[in-house]
Formats: sequence, structure tokens, C-alpha cells
Amino acid sequence: MIVPLETLLVFVPAALALNLTPGNDMLFCLGQGMRAGPRAGIAASLGIAAGGFIHVFAAALGLAALLASYPGAFEAIRWAGVAYLVWLAVQAFRAPGPLLTPAGGIGRTPWRAFRDAVVVNVLNPKVAVFILAFLPQFVDPARGSGFLQFLLLGTVFNVGGTVVNAAVGGFAGTIGGWLERREGLARAFQRLTGLIFLGLAARIAFERR
Repeated sequence: MIVPLETLLVFVPAALALNLTPGNDMLFCLGQGMRAGPRAGIAASLGIAAGGFIHVFAAALGLAALLASYPGAFEAIRWAGVAYLVWLAVQAFRAPGPLLTPAGGIGRTPWRAFRDAVVVNVLNPKVAVFILAFLPQFVDPARGSGFLQFLLLGTVFNVGGTVVNAAVGGFAGTIGGWLERREGLARAFQRLTGLIFLGLAARIAFERR
């Protein structure tokens, strides 16, 4: 077994604890679920997972080490992610009608939620640096390919995160269904969604490396 059972018994609880800690990915899935319904919230969680796998592959190949070593590259990607989140917030504020119900908003499909989640996650270099700092602690070069161990551990971590984020996004999405006949409240929650995205952008912009 490339990753021994005793290692997984330590890694899985630690990964689950991290996945249950409210963070940027969870907030994004919450915002998407509130904005466009349960399917969008779940799709966003899958998009976060896809972005996470990209980071895992990058870390396994050593690209994340470059981000950690070159602050300029880190900052460029971080601010691109901040700009994208601000753009999503502006779209929520400017939308002419409620976007919270599953049918609300033109083109507000699960595919768009998935795509936006991938972009937001990939443009958050904090994820790359975190993966690079966390996963190697459980990789044992003496047991064979470090690359395969990294991918396996990253898969376990992503699966747990996806389950948690899908639950958050799906539950938030039920709010949209409840508000379907409450247009005033729907508009208020639409603004709240924009504030969530702005808050997430501010968190990424001002958190220390």
C-alpha cells in the first residue's frame, strides 16, 4: 500500500477537521447556493474540487514551490482572484431581479457556478501554498513515488472538502426555493450574496501570507 493505513488514520481526521473549518471555498459555495439554488451550490463545490485537483497536481510537480519562492507571482495570482470575486459581487448587485431561486437570473446555471468556482479556486494561491505545506507531512519517499502519494492524499482531502461544501451549498440553495414567492426578501438575499463575495475578496486581499 503506497500510503500506509496508519498514515491515513492520522491524515483523514486532520483533513476532515480542516474541511469543516469555514473558509473561502465554503463561503463561495454558500454564496452560489443562495444565489441560484441547490444545484448551483453543489456544482460550485464540484468546481472547487476541480480547482483543488489542479493545485494538487501543481504541488506534486513542484509548481507551488515556485509560488512560495517568488512573492511577485503569488501576488499577481492573488489579486487576479480578488478582482474576479469583486466582479461577481458587482454582477449580484447590478442584476435587475432576484437571482436566488433556481430559475432566477439569465444564464445562472450550475455550469456557470462550476466554472466560477474553478476560476476562484485556481486564482487563490493560498490554496497552493496550503497544499504544499500540509500534504508533504504525510508523504514518505521511502514508500515509493512521492507524486502518487501526493495525488492520493490530495484526492482524499478533496473528496472530504467536496462533501462538506456540497452540503453547505445545497442547504443554502434551499433558501432560494423558500424565497421564490418572497421577492422583497429575495432581493435582500441577492444583495447579501454580493456582500459575501465582497467579503471573500477582502479576506483574500488582506490576509497575510
